Amino acid sequence: MSSSPGGLGVAGYLALVSNFLYGDLGPTVANIAIGVLGAAFDNIPLMFAVLTMNPDMSSGQWMLVTLSTGVGGSLVSIGTAAGVALMGLLRNHYTFINHLRWTWAIALGYVASILTHLSINAALM
Repeated sequence: MSSSPGGLGVAGYLALVSNFLYGDLGPTVANIAIGVLGAAFDNIPLMFAVLTMNPDMSSGQWMLVTLSTGVGGSLVSIGTAAGVALMGLLRNHYTFINHLRWTWAIALGYVASILTHLSINAALM
């Protein structure tokens, strides 16, 4: 069985995940959690999975999931193509462990960006 979002959709797992995330947890918590998952998984398949799930969300929630997947991937260096490329270019200078030293600052930025979005776009949520 494929581990791609398409394969998960055909197997029915994507519907189960969608029901749990967007039905049980609610779209705000789900979208923030998906952003955190972006630190461990590639953002493109995550966003494709959300698009495939096609949850019924407001435009503010769609902006939130886009924001959270984009910023959440930076929590660890392997969460973004740019982080992986930088580690490849600056071997022994910029490492996974070096990046983890800054995770606290990136996490603060992640939380601040979400709170800012929720505040500015409250009417769209």
